[in-house]
Amino acid sequence: MRGSIAFIVAAVLTWSGLAVAQDYPSKPIRLVVPFPPGGPVDAIARVVSQKMAGLLGQSVVIENRNGAGGVIGTQMAAKAEPDGYTIALTSAGALALSQGLHDKVPYDPLKDIRLLTQVANTPEVLALGRGIEARSLAELIALAKQRPGRLNFATAGKGSMSHLSLELFRQTAGIDITIVHYSGAGQAVNDLIGGHVDALFADIQVLLGSVQSGTLRALAIGGQRRAVPLPDLATTAELGLPRVVAFNWYGMVAQPGLSPPIAAKLTNTIIAAVRSDEVKARLVPQGVELVGNTPEEFSAFLRTEINRWGEVIRKAGIKAE
Repeated sequence: MRGSIAFIVAAVLTWSGLAVAQDYPSKPIRLVVPFPPGGPVDAIARVVSQKMAGLLGQSVVIENRNGAGGVIGTQMAAKAEPDGYTIALTSAGALALSQGLHDKVPYDPLKDIRLLTQVANTPEVLALGRGIEARSLAELIALAKQRPGRLNFATAGKGSMSHLSLELFRQTAGIDITIVHYSGAGQAVNDLIGGHVDALFADIQVLLGSVQSGTLRALAIGGQRRAVPLPDLATTAELGLPRVVAFNWYGMVAQPGLSPPIAAKLTNTIIAAVRSDEVKARLVPQGVELVGNTPEEFSAFLRTEINRWGEVIRKAGIKAE
């Protein structure tokens, strides 16, 4: 008797959830981007959200909530009403790097956040200014060993993917360099062009224009494969550093209490948007690798990233300021 009642209750709940999902969405969806307007993640969000809106028949309105490397906006979205009308496109920094950089993070990304799908990867590119004479990655490493502590490598900020990519490179190559932190990639790129620093790891979207124009010289790409807009630029693995795999990534998340039918509808819609020809045409030429995986695949990937970057952070003794 109890089993029959439980079955009936489960069936009713499943039916009501499916009914709600059929009516969803009935109003605009808020997409939180926990970074300032105009950056790489904001650009991806605007392209994907436009396609999502067409598929769902409702507007997807972007709300930028910057702070703490993406943690503030991510937490806000995770704590919102679990009705499917607030989601976030957040980053490796907020979900994975934060776990090693901060003593206390206001959420467990594997328990307190519903992972919908990984949207995109943006590989890190190692670029040099015109003032440094190295013509290859091997020459740069040799030069750094000849001049310990004298080469200045910029980062987009302490604890950023730019910084950790550089740290992974430094640890693997066994070089002594001076690290100069900036408050954003834009200023770091400007100083690299101006000759105030020697090298920089940054998202491909940030460096692409300067590399293609010849203003900066790219030596390697940290992604798992070569980038579409820079097909002649070899990966760090191809150049003898297979451990140096460095790419930023972004994923859509919601609240843990979101009903499974609505979560599934959101996931399927986002994946369809990410895999659409319109989104590919706009983002792939920028060097963005589009993903669109299952929540389970996203979760497994996140666990790997937390462990991988946590090891780099612990070995370097890095703590976010």
